[in-house]
Amino acid sequence: MGDYVIYTDSACDVGNDLLESWDVKKRSLTFKFDDEEKEYSSDEMSPAQFYAEMKKGRVAKTAAINMKTFYDAFEEELKAGRDVLYIGMASGISNTPNAAKLAAKELEEEYPDRKVIALDAFTASVGQGLLVYKASLLKKEGKSIDEVADYVENNKMKYNVWFIVDDLIYLKRGGRISATAAFAGGVLQLKPVLRVDEEGKLENVSKVRGRSQSIKSLAKKYMEMAVDPSNADYFIGQGDCFEEAKSLAAMIEKEGGNRVKEITDITPVIGAHTGPGIMVLGFIGEHR
Repeated sequence: MGDYVIYTDSACDVGNDLLESWDVKKRSLTFKFDDEEKEYSSDEMSPAQFYAEMKKGRVAKTAAINMKTFYDAFEEELKAGRDVLYIGMASGISNTPNAAKLAAKELEEEYPDRKVIALDAFTASVGQGLLVYKASLLKKEGKSIDEVADYVENNKMKYNVWFIVDDLIYLKRGGRISATAAFAGGVLQLKPVLRVDEEGKLENVSKVRGRSQSIKSLAKKYMEMAVDPSNADYFIGQGDCFEEAKSLAAMIEKEGGNRVKEITDITPVIGAHTGPGIMVLGFIGEHR
C-alpha cells in the first residue's frame, strides 16, 4: 500500500494537538478585522482572544485558502513519496475545496504516478472534524487512500451538523437572516436552530424561545437522528461557551446517549460568521 497523508482545513474546528494525534495535517483559512489590515490564520489568534475582540464590537471577515497554498503543501508530500487525501469544508460555504481540487488536478498532471485526491465533505465545523477523525481511524487500520476516499464519498451525507447561535446580528451581517427577523428574534428572544444541509449550505430549520431551549433542541436532534445514540461518537464545538457545551453533553448522557468524544473550540473562520455563543453538534445519522 502506498504511503499517504490526510489533509484538512481549519474549518474542521479541531485543534492542532488533536489533528497531530490523528496524523492529519491542515492548512488554515484566514481572517482580518475591518479596522486593521493584518491578516491572521486560525493559529495566530486564540479563539478566546478572538471572541473577546468580537464582544468589543469588532467585525471580522474571512478568506478562503488559495490554490497556491494547497499546491505547495501537496507537492511537498508528493516529493517526499506520499500521496495526498484532502477532506475539506463544504463548497456551499467556501471556495476552499475548489481551490484544493484545482491544485490536485495540476499536480496529478505533473506527477502522473502519484495520487492527489481532493474531496468536498459537504459539511464544516465539528461535522467535518468527525469525518476527518473517522478517515484517520481507517488509515490507521491499514486502509488504502482509495478505500478511505470511497468511505468519505459514500458516507459524508450521514454526517450531521446542527448548531445554535446566541446573537442574530452576526447571521444578519452574513445575509443568513433578514434585518427584520434579527430584530424580531432579539425582542422575542427567539433562537434559530440551524444545520448544514445536503448541498453543504446553511439552513435555518426552526426557532425556539430562549437559550436553554435551543441547547435542549440539539440534544433532542442527537437522540432522534444519531445512529445508535448510546454508542455513537459525537463532537461538540463551542465558541466562548464551554460550560454550556458541557451542559449539552450532560443532557445527551442523561437521555441515554453516549459520552461526548471531543469538545472543541470553534475557530475564528467559523466564529466570524456566527459570533460568540455558537454551539455546534456533529454526529453520524442515517441521513442528514
